[in-house]
Amino acid sequence: MEEPEDELVKPPAVRRHPGRGAGLNTSNRFTELSVELDPSELTEVDLRERTTYFEDRSRSVISTNNSPDIGFDASINPYRGCEHGCSYCYARPTHEYLGLSAGLDFERKIFVKRDAAALLRERLESRGWQPRTLMLSGVTDPYQPVERRLRISRSLLEVLARYRNPASVITKNALVTRDIDLLGSMAAWNGISVTLSITTLDEGLRARLEPRTSTIANRLSAIRQLSSVGVPVGVNMAPIIPGLTDHEIADVLEAAADAGASHANFTIVRLPHAVAELFEEWLEANVPLRKTRILKRIKEAHNGRLSGLEFGKRLKGEGVHAGQIGKLFRLTRKRVGIPATKITLDTDAFWRPGEARQDTLFEV
Repeated sequence: MEEPEDELVKPPAVRRHPGRGAGLNTSNRFTELSVELDPSELTEVDLRERTTYFEDRSRSVISTNNSPDIGFDASINPYRGCEHGCSYCYARPTHEYLGLSAGLDFERKIFVKRDAAALLRERLESRGWQPRTLMLSGVTDPYQPVERRLRISRSLLEVLARYRNPASVITKNALVTRDIDLLGSMAAWNGISVTLSITTLDEGLRARLEPRTSTIANRLSAIRQLSSVGVPVGVNMAPIIPGLTDHEIADVLEAAADAGASHANFTIVRLPHAVAELFEEWLEANVPLRKTRILKRIKEAHNGRLSGLEFGKRLKGEGVHAGQIGKLFRLTRKRVGIPATKITLDTDAFWRPGEARQDTLFEV
């Protein structure tokens, strides 16, 4: 893998918004009129605008998919939008369906599902429910900063634990360890797996690339803590950014293995819709000397585009460089001793409170 040629540069003092991953609000592709203030018109109040939270009144909480690219077919997303502010986030365009921008709006206008646990309980009580592993969350992070106060993800885990319905959690936030009591109890009946997403070990890069996520040290500590109580916990190097972070593959996997990772996976960055413009702006502000090469490498991994479109290839990419990334990842994973097998959780333990459990029918 190629080593970086230049250091992160100090971002412009006025253009970018402190603590945010996006440097602008892109136009919403579903609206006809969009107004973006000139940087010279922005005041200090504009630059430090606080995050706003809105009630999400969705009447269902479980989403399903049939994509061959991801390892789950059912998920729960307690939040829409994400304050973590990852500049490359593929989920940003989902905010456009709400009439908002995939840029700054995505990370400072967050929709929360306060009644998510009640909706989940109602679904699990339904006679039509067939137990299956539920991903928490699969789109935006279930442990973003506001979760510390709202505890929506914890309330979902409480329901899942009570009904013994298995779940997988993926997050960039060490806040997941707050719920180690629930996660540990679910692990006892093979009902949970946790994945910490780690993009880089470079803390300076992390702070620019994913400004409101947990530090890398805290994420590795979370792996250690969860592993110590028997929770299957691994790492997802997601996304690998060719020309920016691909030289860190071995280092990330070695650090994860040392922390006790039970599994590891990766994706290659893709930049759908407005994310392309946002990430190009981030590159220009932070690593301008490598911008052209990085974008070229991303296109090489997606058949000449910045975002793969073909099912089955979108997340791992294709072509020579993507193939090299995949091979290096697999060989290193094997070398450091992280199993390649997929974790399978137990759906047979499911039961509805008040019903007789199969494992107690013959107890005397």
